[in-house]
Amino acid sequence: MQKRYEQACPVARTLDLVGDRWTLLIIRDLFLGRRRFNEILGGSPGMPPKLLSARLKFLIENGFVAREVYNEFPPRSEYTLTERGRSLFPIVKALGDWGLENLYEGEDDVREEIAGIVSAAVPELTE
Repeated sequence: MQKRYEQACPVARTLDLVGDRWTLLIIRDLFLGRRRFNEILGGSPGMPPKLLSARLKFLIENGFVAREVYNEFPPRSEYTLTERGRSLFPIVKALGDWGLENLYEGEDDVREEIAGIVSAAVPELTE
């Protein structure tokens, strides 16, 4: 994990928990309905599996993610956002909205495709 800010500022304290590389992308993938380790790993090409394991463990320990282990062979686990994790939705949505608005100039077709995928996958957008 990255060095912590160790400040009283609420933004810094939030970043201490979810501000390191890959963490918000893992949370994004869970919002998009990815539940299995390999699904989450596939959502972020380039993320090392050991790092995903460490981040998931950290998110579980800090109450953002729950892990359900199924009594099957081969062993299978699924990850879901807890209420605390789901409370990050406005932050993740704001980042996505900002990105769609500001980072796809001249790529209207790509912007629309991404917006459609997100709208279809994230129940909070229809509530």
